[in-house]
Amino acid sequence: MPRTKAKAPVHLPAALAALWLTVAWAFAASAAPPAVPPTAPDFSAQAREIERLAEGVVTQSRIPGMAMAIVQDGEVVSMRGYGVVDSRDPQPVGTDTVFRVASLSKAFASTLSAMLVSEGAMDWDAPIANQLPAFTLRDLQGAQRLSVRDVLSHRVGLGYNTFDRDLEADQPYPLLAEKLSDAPMVCAPGDCYGYQNIAFSLVGDLVFAVTGDFYHHQVEKRLFHPLGMYGATFGRDGLEASPSWARPHVRSGGKWLPVRPKETYYRIPPAAGVNASIHDMSQWLVAQMGHRPDVLPPELLNEIQTPQVETPGEIRGNSWRRERLRSAYYGLGWRIYDYAGHTLVYHAGAVQGYRAVVAFLPDRDIGVVILWNSESSMPAALLPTTLDRALGLPARDWLAPEPVRRRR
Repeated sequence: MPRTKAKAPVHLPAALAALWLTVAWAFAASAAPPAVPPTAPDFSAQAREIERLAEGVVTQSRIPGMAMAIVQDGEVVSMRGYGVVDSRDPQPVGTDTVFRVASLSKAFASTLSAMLVSEGAMDWDAPIANQLPAFTLRDLQGAQRLSVRDVLSHRVGLGYNTFDRDLEADQPYPLLAEKLSDAPMVCAPGDCYGYQNIAFSLVGDLVFAVTGDFYHHQVEKRLFHPLGMYGATFGRDGLEASPSWARPHVRSGGKWLPVRPKETYYRIPPAAGVNASIHDMSQWLVAQMGHRPDVLPPELLNEIQTPQVETPGEIRGNSWRRERLRSAYYGLGWRIYDYAGHTLVYHAGAVQGYRAVVAFLPDRDIGVVILWNSESSMPAALLPTTLDRALGLPARDWLAPEPVRRRR
């Protein structure tokens, strides 16, 4: 079971505690001998049908491009590219075509942090001010208690997305990190959830403080290379240097038009700096599902994929959330949902011209990752479509357009 801070313990319902044990058991089982049978029937035939649905999403919705992979029992059972990298220069999307993965980057930050904690270089619950003495908040005493666990679970005490608009207006990260000292507080650090990008990226400063090396170098050395993610990079230069990369597209005049990737969110690598192909992300998914214990041992995965703070707002939104989710929490760089009675480890990402989702069901050992180079919402519906089939739930056409709900 994960450690919790004495100053702000997380009180979770008994049902979720049972889900914690399910997650822990699943990852402990992942290190068992190969003779252990799979936890779910072979998904290959279902994967072929989902590939046909994915083709339909791209052609019928007329989106530029997309890539999707499905993983079961540590094996990639489906991995394909769909559509084109650029609507004006129709090179096809392949399995090595690189996309921005936006906030899917956050799990890389928490995973690297867990490695450093396991080595004794960092401590989940020690104040970050120990390594970053200049850091402060309006709540001076609270700032001295703020921990790595708080930062990675978005419990800094700030309002949602503090200073994101300033980042989008081209203000540099060091200035915005300094401005956190004057940002309005909505609660004491550690006491409430508020999703962050600027504050989350303080973990990059911590990594430099304890290793003497740049954050992105540490991720490349400890995660990308050992996991075989050889197309994964950081930053706009890394993206544009890729042999095949998907151009971002925005809607204009009823068409998807390519634009140059914006630099802004690349300036906060822990929160949104990673570029990767679907091949890269399939290997990341295999590892996060417990099948690379040589790099990511079960106890490390259990730590980052354990709920830390409740996020009930995640249950609202599109139809699959309203109908399938029973509870929602944030862990460390991952969201943890109760999806129709099953633990779902999940995250989504969005920056201009790109969208991404990744999720897996520990008790079925099935996961999916989808990357696309437009701001369409349609590809995201392939996620619940896949999950429902993996769980044997009644058929539901999540790909059908949602009816417009009247405001009351």
